[in-house]
Amino acid sequence: MPMLLDPSTKYRPYTPLNLPDRQWPSKVLRKAPIWLSTDLRDGNQALANPMTIEQKTIFFKTLVKCGLKEIEVAYPAASDTDFSFVRGLIEGGQVPDDVWIQVLTPAREDLIKRTVESLAGVKHAIVHMYNATCPCFRDVVFRNSKEDTIALAIKHTKIVRQLTDEATAKYGTKFKYEYSPETFTQTEPEFALAVCEAVKTAWGKAGTGEDRIIFNLPATVEIAPPNHYADQAKREKIVVCLHPHNDRGQGIAAAELALMAGADRVEGCLFGNGERTGNVDIVNLALNFYTQGVSPNLDFSDLQSVIDVVTACNDLPIHPRHPYAGELVFTAFSGSHQDAIKKGFEAQRVRHAEAAKTGEMQYWDIPYLPIDPADLGCSYEAVIRVNAQSGKGGIAYLVQQHLGLDLPRKMQISFYQVIQEIADREAREMRVDDITAAFRSTYKFGGSKYEGRLVLKSHKVASEPADESASGDEPADERRLFDGTILVDGVLRVIRGDGNGPLSALLDALSTHLDLHYAIREYSEHSVGEGSGVKAASYVEIVPNLEDAKSTRKSAESWWGVGVDSDIAGSGLRAVLSAINSAIGDRTLPELKLSVGFNAKSGQADVASAIVHSLHLELPRRLQASFFEVAQRAARETDGHLSFSDVVALFRETYHYELPNTPGRVVLRKYKMENVGDDGGKQLTGDFIWDGKPRQMVGHGTGPLSALLAVLNSQINGTLSAREYAEHSIGEGSDVKAVSYVELAYDAEGKRTTAWGVYSDQDITASGLKATVLATNQLNVDIKPFVDGQ
Repeated sequence: MPMLLDPSTKYRPYTPLNLPDRQWPSKVLRKAPIWLSTDLRDGNQALANPMTIEQKTIFFKTLVKCGLKEIEVAYPAASDTDFSFVRGLIEGGQVPDDVWIQVLTPAREDLIKRTVESLAGVKHAIVHMYNATCPCFRDVVFRNSKEDTIALAIKHTKIVRQLTDEATAKYGTKFKYEYSPETFTQTEPEFALAVCEAVKTAWGKAGTGEDRIIFNLPATVEIAPPNHYADQAKREKIVVCLHPHNDRGQGIAAAELALMAGADRVEGCLFGNGERTGNVDIVNLALNFYTQGVSPNLDFSDLQSVIDVVTACNDLPIHPRHPYAGELVFTAFSGSHQDAIKKGFEAQRVRHAEAAKTGEMQYWDIPYLPIDPADLGCSYEAVIRVNAQSGKGGIAYLVQQHLGLDLPRKMQISFYQVIQEIADREAREMRVDDITAAFRSTYKFGGSKYEGRLVLKSHKVASEPADESASGDEPADERRLFDGTILVDGVLRVIRGDGNGPLSALLDALSTHLDLHYAIREYSEHSVGEGSGVKAASYVEIVPNLEDAKSTRKSAESWWGVGVDSDIAGSGLRAVLSAINSAIGDRTLPELKLSVGFNAKSGQADVASAIVHSLHLELPRRLQASFFEVAQRAARETDGHLSFSDVVALFRETYHYELPNTPGRVVLRKYKMENVGDDGGKQLTGDFIWDGKPRQMVGHGTGPLSALLAVLNSQINGTLSAREYAEHSIGEGSDVKAVSYVELAYDAEGKRTTAWGVYSDQDITASGLKATVLATNQLNVDIKPFVDGQ
């Protein structure tokens, strides 16, 4: 049957009250009502599978934990299960002294007796009796007149009074009485008032405070707008209780307007369960108060645990868009919403910081979020979720929250396109893990799993004085020299370059060694973390380095990169390589040259690359230069060329690196290092062999190397001094070793010669000492004569 074109032929409009002097619409709610949960009674009767006693017990404990002080627990006369549940609560001592349990009974003497019996021994109880009062029920269901209806209510109220007085005398129970003119909203207002007045008189002991009689006004079937319900809620000396249903979807509005009109109490269920379209939602209504700065006197600070109990006991889901409790209520998919939320959080951080300084209130004010999810025990993780409808702001917010990176606007746009392409292709919501994984993969960020083709392994940036011959009044800037080891498609390479800063020096090195020609168009940075753990995050946009600066800056092609490091220069270098990795794609890169020569194209860095690739030794820059000269001299004897393996063999031979039976005039067989004095000095006691003769000697210094040099200098004519020292580790885990590089200078008879020593050992002190001995053996030192054993 289709809907009627003219529904007025079938449905009558409600009859409004004529109250021209209404004052309540201008009132503001400043105080929470008395709450009563009817989940265990009204809510339970609405379930396809009513709760078991165990489930009702769990539910009762949850209601108490949430702060409910009045709980309707059962219709005890309806079934043995309900009766047993009430008795179990009481006999098990599960009802706190400050909680009133309420039970429901119709106006029937036998059922009232059974109901009061169920309450034996409880400290506080409310007996709730009802009878229907509207014309439809009077005329059709019960065939009673108005007078009969009032008489029925009076008679059974007196029965309740008598039985509760007897229970008080026997058990000391304190009772309250609640009466409901059922179907109140369909009852003539003057008749509803007459019934309630008659009941009040029959009860006979309505007083003030806890002795007030409760008149519950159930919107058994919601038939009119919420203002009509409010107009009927006036009272003077009684507790006016509201029991709104939601047939028109206006239960919350009806309750709030009726409270404005003067009602004191609200009956409802958590999340709005109840017959047909449900009772008023206590959680929704309470949190509406909360968002207006009014304490609801209920605690939903762990809302998810409440949801878990209610859904398990009721076997009913919470709609994902349910106010406050739905899975998606704090979630924004829309790009404009996400951008507003992101900006709201940023502005609020600044606003709260200023308010904290001046002691002012730190008010919550975030677009689209009327309540702070954290107040309900919810995290901010689901505030912004991403699908094909989302925008760059939301994606950037998630990157900021989960990776600590505050992306520049242009980088947000760039990464947004990456996520949109994935979301469109897969036609699904992008989870946080999907977004962070896509970010790491795109920008080669976050450890070995996401490494690109170029990986920075180590680097050193040094300063070089500017050319003093340059003209102009302004002092010239210092040049920066980049000397680094990078992994290129799995092969260790040494690259070197210079520029007016670390990043331009790296770009120069990449251009020189790998034929990669790019320039930086945009750079920004910020700190990540706090205190001793703070790091720098850098963002770089690179463009192709074209013929002129103007064309370069206006390039339509660009790539973004990000780097994080404890050193700000290091973060910028990593950001450049991150962008370069995106730019090069799968382009073929120049291979490491395997031949060198005096006139060959191979340079110092190529020779150093051969050593780092084969032996994993990251040579100091001065050692690179020294060995390059050695390699050039060797190449002259082989028609200008040395193979890769020849270069490695030449290095081992030159520095006696890891060669057995290394010759030398000085040999350190074993040693002992001790701390001496209060200034942290070192004493070296060593067994040496000098020109084949064993000697035991002692030396003192500020550290191990200076103590060894003291020993060496005591045995020679002239002076040995350490010119440079460097170290690093090679290998991993239990196989890790320390490699030490020592350059010694020997001054004798007005002349100076230098030599390098290289040694690896599991003990870093031993590697330094033995590298020093190797360097000594490279020098033609003048050893003092050995006379008479001395």
